Amino acid sequence: MAVAQVTDKNFEEEVLKAGVPVLVDFWAEWCGPCKMIAPIVEEIAGELEGKLKVAKVNVDDAQDLAGRYQIMSIPTLILFKGGEPVEQIVGVMSKDQLLAKINPKL
Repeated sequence: MAVAQVTDKNFEEEVLKAGVPVLVDFWAEWCGPCKMIAPIVEEIAGELEGKLKVAKVNVDDAQDLAGRYQIMSIPTLILFKGGEPVEQIVGVMSKDQLLAKINPKL
């Protein structure tokens, strides 16, 4: 499953109105830790396909969204369920640590 690139324009449709929980990765091109966690996020997208949607938001391109969700440092991952944020994860962690935070909320 491809990871959706989400912007201010399609955030509501792709994330808030999604039929399944959505893990949103707030990142930027210049962010080293973002590049470290990206392959883990993509792996999770593949493994949880059908149960979880994964989207990426470039904070440089979507500053309104970053402000709305008070993204202070990146990478920040927010799990949305029913259009509401239910979990926020800041920084790089292992796949097991990430799944431990995500799976109970699915």
